[in-house]
Amino acid sequence: MKWNNAVEVQAQTGQGITGIIDNKKAVVGKAAFVQAQVKEFPANLIEISKQLENEGKTVVWIAHAGVVLGLIAVADTVRIEAAQALTKLKKLGIEQIVMLTGDNDRTAQNIAKEIGVNRVYAELLPEDKVTAIRHLQKHYQTIAMVGDGINDAPALASASVGIAMGVAGSDVALETADIVLMADRLEQLERAIRLGRRSQVIIKQNIVFALSFIVLLLIANFLGDITLPLGVIGHEGSTVIVTLNGLRLLRN
Repeated sequence: MKWNNAVEVQAQTGQGITGIIDNKKAVVGKAAFVQAQVKEFPANLIEISKQLENEGKTVVWIAHAGVVLGLIAVADTVRIEAAQALTKLKKLGIEQIVMLTGDNDRTAQNIAKEIGVNRVYAELLPEDKVTAIRHLQKHYQTIAMVGDGINDAPALASASVGIAMGVAGSDVALETADIVLMADRLEQLERAIRLGRRSQVIIKQNIVFALSFIVLLLIANFLGDITLPLGVIGHEGSTVIVTLNGLRLLRN
């Protein structure tokens, strides 16, 4: 069968897409989305879809002219380093690692079990992810969201810290996120958190040192025990020390 290119293509966020092919409507997407626009679902395909979902696959249905043509099963390939990366995050003191996904619950649960995710929110639309983020914020206050897709952008904006994976990330996700990991490697998450914590420690050290040194200079000035050249040298010297302390962040 040879079809012409689809026209009047429209995407329903988190559901599927529709278009016109040979003057007839074509639909591709989730079961409920396609089912609402066709006459009936073949019983044999329903059984096949359940079997595929039990295997951890996401099923995409295809219909044209009100008739179901078939289905496609897709599955995310879990990265080898994923489980190890999550283990390292837990060692850093991350209380909960939660998966937010638009995939069906069985697929999400299988992946979560394989890589060690604590909790799963499945079959979510973009607005549902935002609701989940706000719910988690009530319990844990500070929430970091990691994502790369268009559907992740609202959740990235709602999280305390939004982290986008730069290589595979969509433009919307990259623009919304607070942090962009240009190397698409999960182990960089641990490094980013460690760097953030070290930055906080060094910033506090620099503030305390700079204020303390200024107070000492003021006291010495009022007591008349310091000359102008020594005061300038002391002030500029403290600036150099603060700068050198900040350069410690360049170390891996």
